[in-house]
Amino acid sequence: MVSVKVFDYEHEKDLEIEINQFLKNLDEDQLIDIKYHVATMYEDDEEDQIYCFSAMVIYRK
Repeated sequence: MVSVKVFDYEHEKDLEIEINQFLKNLDEDQLIDIKYHVATMYEDDEEDQIYCFSAMVIYRK
């Protein structure tokens, strides 16, 4: 059965750590693909830019 696991973090290092933790529990032949996306936005009342780093791991159970 093919499944997905979605990760979403404000810092790319947090995303990297969590994905690596998840991948430790998979055999190499279970991994199908990893899709990666970065989104940015500004708060209306703030000048700070907000980042959203996300990834979807597609794997076989």
